[in-house]
Order: sequence, then C-alpha cells, then structure tokens
Amino acid sequence: MPVTADVEAESWAAALTPRLAQFAAVARHEHVTRAAHELGVPQSTLSRAMVRLEEDLGVVLFARRGRTVALTPAGRTFLRSVERALAEVDRAAESVRADADPAAGRVSFGFLHTLGTETVPGLIRAFRVDHPRVRFQLVQNYGEAMIERMRAGGLDLCLTSPVPDAPDLVARRLDEQRLRLVVPDDHRLAGRRRVRLAEAASELFVTLEPGYGLRRITDALCAEAGFTPRIAFEGEEAETLRGLVAAGLGVALLPPPAVPRPGVAELTVTAPRAVREIGVAWLDGHPDTPPVAAFKRFLLSRRGQLLA
Repeated sequence: MPVTADVEAESWAAALTPRLAQFAAVARHEHVTRAAHELGVPQSTLSRAMVRLEEDLGVVLFARRGRTVALTPAGRTFLRSVERALAEVDRAAESVRADADPAAGRVSFGFLHTLGTETVPGLIRAFRVDHPRVRFQLVQNYGEAMIERMRAGGLDLCLTSPVPDAPDLVARRLDEQRLRLVVPDDHRLAGRRRVRLAEAASELFVTLEPGYGLRRITDALCAEAGFTPRIAFEGEEAETLRGLVAAGLGVALLPPPAVPRPGVAELTVTAPRAVREIGVAWLDGHPDTPPVAAFKRFLLSRRGQLLA
C-alpha cells in the first residue's frame, strides 16, 4: 500500500511493515478472512503471506482449523514483540512527519556561545513572527564540534566563525564582528581608546582552547602583528576570559560583551584589522525539511544585519 500524506496514524505500521502488520491482524481476529477484509487484501494472499512468514522464521505461529486460526505458544511470544515493534514504527513515523511539518516542524540549530546571549534569541524571535509554531532544538558549542555534529546528522545548520571551507559543506558569510583588546581597568593601556595589537606583544594572554575558532583568529592576528602570544590560561567561554582579565591574569581578544563588564577596559584594535566573520553552514546536498528551508532563507536574508 503506498504511503501518502493522508495516511492515518494507525495505518503507518501497515504501510511500512506489511508482513508484521498482517500477522498481527490475523492474530487479533483469529480468522484469516476477517483479517484480510480489514487489511483490504485477498484472503488467499494473506494466507500465503502467513505461510511464507512461518517458513522464513522456521517456526509454526498458528494452529489452523480451516480459516480459523489460533496462536501457538511461539506465535504468542512473537506477537508481543511484533506489537511493540509496530507501535515503535508508528511513533517514529509520526515523529519525523511532525518534524517536517511546514508550520510546526523542528529545526536543529547550532551556534557559538558568544552568539547565545542576544543574537540567536533575537533571530528566533524575529523568525517566529511569521512561523510561530516552528520548534527549535538548540545546541551551543564551538565551531568544529558543531560541524562534526552536523556531519553526524545531529544539526541541520549552524552559525559559526571562521566561516568554514570544506568540500562537504555549504557556507555563507552573514556578517562580521569587531574584536577588542580587553585589558584590566588598571592596565597601562586602559586609558587608551585605540591600540595597535603589537603594543600588547609583551603581555600574557588568556584565550580559548585550541580548536575554537576565536583561538585560531587570535593566533592569526597576533602573528600578523609580529608576535606569538604567551598564554596564561586557556578556557572554553568568552565571558569567563573577560572575568579573568578583570582579575589581572592577562589580556584577551574578544567580541563585545552583551552587557558591560566591570573591571576591564575594551580597546579598539587599529592594526591589524581585528574582526571575525560569522557565517551559516550546512551539509552540501542534504535535503531540507520545509521548516529548515524557511529558517535558512531567513538567515540568508539577514546578511549584513545579523549582529544589528
């Protein structure tokens, strides 16, 4: 029986696993003709299907008396497992149908920790003006971890930085974010508004751990400025680093905070140009459900305004 959009919930198992559903129907009615009528198949077809099922299993499932049948002990054992399997198929079918629903489906969306305070909540709020029932599964992580999760099927798309360049991905630049040199408020540079990064060459730095996109950007900018940063601490979250700067452990290159942080001064870096590009990425050739396609279009429409 072909699977169509208007298949009722109780018939999904029959559509997806016909032989097991046929067995369950015969067992429920204890009568081949009545089961065949319920399933909409010829009685002879159903009889042959049950014989073939028994042959495949190498087990007698029914004691037959004409068209009336009764389950054998093996048949009763098999029925319990079949009913659980069919129920799970029903649940799985309805789950994926619900996720793909254009109006109320699900989007699995990953994003950087530094975008979680304002940017992502604002994006979702704006998207839901026109798509109020779409559900989100949200994942915060660093870029490489999100991309691996996306490759494993756990994410539909992600906001990350730097914008990835890999043959199996499609990535689009959406915006750029200026990075600041963050120093303790009693630091020798704290009274300045602007600074060249080379002026911090002698400082200890607090940075994100290797593998984080912002760490790669920090290392690259310091190299462009002519030095290799001396690392005092490696962490996993930008606001933790800002707090460590306030405690005097070092300086850091960080994006602007969601709210001002006491104890630090945030300086504009004039050279080299200290920015990070932020983009959206997804698997190349991966089919989108309608809600994912709608959210992707929405993100692409925010090019140049993502961080507004």
